[in-house]
Amino acid sequence: MSQEAVSHVAQADVATLDPRRQPAVRRRRSRAGGGTNWPATLLLAVLSLTILVPLYFAVVTAFKTPTELAESGFGLPGSWSLDNFRTAWEMTEFPKRFWTSLVITLGAVTLTLLTNSMVAYAIARNLHRRWVKALYYYFVIALFVPFPIIMLPVVKETAILRIDNELGLILLYAVYGLAFNILLYTSYIKSIPLELEESAALEGASRWTIFWKVIFPLLTPMNATVGILTCLWAWNDFLLPLVILTDPDKQTLPLAQYVFQGQFNTNYTVAFASYLMAIAPMVLVYILAQRWIISGIMRGAQK
Repeated sequence: MSQEAVSHVAQADVATLDPRRQPAVRRRRSRAGGGTNWPATLLLAVLSLTILVPLYFAVVTAFKTPTELAESGFGLPGSWSLDNFRTAWEMTEFPKRFWTSLVITLGAVTLTLLTNSMVAYAIARNLHRRWVKALYYYFVIALFVPFPIIMLPVVKETAILRIDNELGLILLYAVYGLAFNILLYTSYIKSIPLELEESAALEGASRWTIFWKVIFPLLTPMNATVGILTCLWAWNDFLLPLVILTDPDKQTLPLAQYVFQGQFNTNYTVAFASYLMAIAPMVLVYILAQRWIISGIMRGAQK
C-alpha cells in the first residue's frame, strides 16, 4: 500500500472519531419505567405521614393530666412533666417486666434462627422429592390456621408438660413462626449455588459443617429479617403470654400494662406513658435494622 493510501486511511479513521462528524442519533426516551409517577408518589407520601397523627396523640397524651386530656385530645400539655412515666414505672414494675420480656424475646429470636434455618435448608435442598414438597406445602398451609382454633389444646398441653412458663413461650414462638420463616428461607436458599456446597464436600466437609460454615453465613440478610420480625412479634405479643404464663410474677410488659384497664374507667395518660416506654426499644431496633428487613424480603422473593 502506498504512502498516500495509508495517509488517506488514517485521515478517515480520525474523521470517524471526531464527534462533530458523527451522524446525529435520535435518543428515544423509554416510556416503560423511565419516569416517576408523581401523583402516586405524592399520594404514598401523604398516606405514610398519617402515622404521625396517632404517634403525636400518644406523645402528648403521655405528658397530660386527666383533666387536660378531657379538655382537649390533640392540644399540647400545659407542662411537660414526667409524673405519668414515674407512675407507670411503679405500677407496672417496669424493670422486672422489661427483663422478662427481654429474656423471652432473645430466647425466641435465637431458637427461631437456629432451628427454622436448618429446617428450611433441608426442605430447600430436597424439594425434588415428593414427600418433601408435600411437607413444604403442609407448612405453608399452616399460615392460614388461626391461633384461636388451636389455643385451647395448646394451653392444655403446655400445662400437662409443665412448660407454661418462659421456656414454653419461647418454644411456641419458634414453632408458630416456622411456617412463615420456611417460606422466606427456602426461596432465599434456592438462590445459593449448589457449587459452593459441592466444593466444600470435595474438601471433606460433612453436611453439618457445610450448613454452619458455608450456608448459614450466607443467610445473614434473611437471618436479620427473620430475627427482627420475630423480635417485634415476641416483644409486643399479648394473647400468647396471656394464655400460657400462669405465674403472675412472670408477666411480660404487654400483660403488665393491662393494669391500667379498670372495670369502669381507664387511666389513659399513665397508660400511654407506659406504652411509649415499652415501644421505645423496638422502635430503636427497627430504625437501626430496617434496611435488613427490606433487603432480606426482596432477596427471599427470588426464585
